[in-house]
Amino acid sequence: MTIANPFAQRSDLDFELPPFALIKEEHYLPAFYEGCTQQLAEVQAILDTPGAATFENTIVALEKSGQMLMRTLLVFFNKSSSDTNDAMDKIEEEMAPKLAAHQDAINLNPALYARIKSLYDNRESIGLNTEDAWLLERYYKDLIHAGAHLSESQRDRLKELNEELSKLETQFSKNVLADTNDLAVLVDTIDELDGLSENEIASAAAAAKDRGHEGKWLIGMVNFSGNPVLDSLTNRALRKKIMQDSLLKGNRANENDNKPVILKVVKLRAERAKLFGKNTHAEHVIAVQTAEHPDNVHAMLRKIAPAAVRNAQAEAQDLKKSAGTEIESWDWGFYTEQVRLEKYNIDTSKMRPYFELESVLANGIFFAANKLFGITFKERPDLVTYHPEARAFEVFNEDGSKLGLFIGDFYTRDSKRGGAWMNTLVDQNFLCNQLPVVVNNLNIPKPPAGKPTLLTFSETTTLFHEFGHALHGLLSQVKYPRVSGTSVQRDFVEFPSQVNEMWILWPEVVENYARHFETGEKLPQEWIDNLDAASTFNEGHATTSYLAAAILDLAWHSLDSEEAAKVTDVEAFEAQAIKDYGLDFAPVPTRYRSTYFSHIFAGGYSAGYYGYIWSEVLDADTVDWFKENGGLQRKNGEHFRNTLLGRGGSIDSMQMFRNFRGRDSKIEPLLKRRGLL
Repeated sequence: MTIANPFAQRSDLDFELPPFALIKEEHYLPAFYEGCTQQLAEVQAILDTPGAATFENTIVALEKSGQMLMRTLLVFFNKSSSDTNDAMDKIEEEMAPKLAAHQDAINLNPALYARIKSLYDNRESIGLNTEDAWLLERYYKDLIHAGAHLSESQRDRLKELNEELSKLETQFSKNVLADTNDLAVLVDTIDELDGLSENEIASAAAAAKDRGHEGKWLIGMVNFSGNPVLDSLTNRALRKKIMQDSLLKGNRANENDNKPVILKVVKLRAERAKLFGKNTHAEHVIAVQTAEHPDNVHAMLRKIAPAAVRNAQAEAQDLKKSAGTEIESWDWGFYTEQVRLEKYNIDTSKMRPYFELESVLANGIFFAANKLFGITFKERPDLVTYHPEARAFEVFNEDGSKLGLFIGDFYTRDSKRGGAWMNTLVDQNFLCNQLPVVVNNLNIPKPPAGKPTLLTFSETTTLFHEFGHALHGLLSQVKYPRVSGTSVQRDFVEFPSQVNEMWILWPEVVENYARHFETGEKLPQEWIDNLDAASTFNEGHATTSYLAAAILDLAWHSLDSEEAAKVTDVEAFEAQAIKDYGLDFAPVPTRYRSTYFSHIFAGGYSAGYYGYIWSEVLDADTVDWFKENGGLQRKNGEHFRNTLLGRGGSIDSMQMFRNFRGRDSKIEPLLKRRGLL
């Protein structure tokens, strides 16, 4: 590889923004292979260091290793998830198993493990400060979790399993994206779209035209069960078609069928857990989370599940009265809007003109962040990002110093995977003197040129949520890259993002951003009051749908290796798992069926999807704290930043919460919020 490869050295652009104008597809593989070679040489140099292991010559040296590889991977995986193509897919297929093997070459190196274990065993006597001691503990426990302590034959088998799993996870993700695109519903006449807004119809026409169907309309699939258009589409037959297609993703007898992939993944994960001396994959994963054991997760979920289903069944009876017929899954959203209007005088479709993207962003999200943390934002159109639609914003501290860079990529496209997420292009750390570059990706339908982007209330919520993750990355103030920003335990990571949702209807914030895009009129106070009054409305459906997915995740990953080998029918297993928990209620399908559950079969959430509601316990308790202490004030923002957001993963997650809240969390605020008391 020559010096001409853009990944060969640190970027000299502002904030070390990767040089996207120079990066081409042919750069990834050479940079990846060279980055692996460099890191393995750096690890070998650590092992060859004469004399005893020290924190500096081992742990700090490991933190400094692999910088070229990390630059390459952060850029590649951001690009492959937000703007992929056949060439990028091929690169990922080649890289995934090689990357797994590379990680294993480090994590399963017995000499490195011995070196770190010697430090860990003597940790009390080597004079480490709190942050250094926690980093040493993280390295040691992560190596144990990865299998460094296993015998040679066990490590060899573990490497094979990790490599095979990485291939299957890549295949799963590719299948979901392809099938999601294939299952988009083509509509022949505009009359069939009755109930949709002018903007939604125009977006559907533009989507059809992009696929070569000018004069028709295309309803794209989303990553979860159902579709936002079901809330307003009057045509019941079309609603049924959209819902049924949405439930089919990855579950048809074609090249995108994910059922065989799932069965292999589950068997291999169960076998790997057995190598680690655990009964199941769930036991192995949750052992290093704040929940510590699956039994603790089930103890909480079983407090919630019966009340959630009861509420959903009661909601269905209300909807049935309005509809005059039995409610099916494709009717739920439509009649929910009717009942919401009858009960609370809320018509969410009429709210869209008040949630215009630019105003939500600048006058809502950035405004609230400024009031809480004193930070300000300035768009930088001169900076080249990875896609023309991805916009860069420079972020400043209150004193005018640079804090980091925020990139917002808001629109859906065929080359982007579904859902919404945050990731980083540069992790904040003092060790290498780097400021954070964070990215938020959403999937908002793009309006035709010249038209405003009008969001649903749900899309507005998603924007605030993902920006909560962005704040976690931007406000990080840690020494080491390994514990930067959102590098916390998986079942803690959703907590700060959920807290940020509280500002959506906060009086000072909503008054500032929720303005009619044509008249400037404020969102009527009566509507805001009605939204507050209806805060637990439809929570039975929302909680049941979510819990069914969380339980499905735990069910797949609570199989031991013998049980996993016996499962042959994905659909039957899924139905039984949901039924066993009492969550089987036909009008409320699981939020994700197994075949498109990318969180657990292609992402980092296997045996961890419960983390959203686990984190929400902390979130609801934190919202109460903000309300008790005066809400959107700088002193509150500083306390949250100094005790929690700024600490990244540099101390124990639950200790961070205690430092912030002054006590352990309580579940009652969550039960109250979801109407489950």
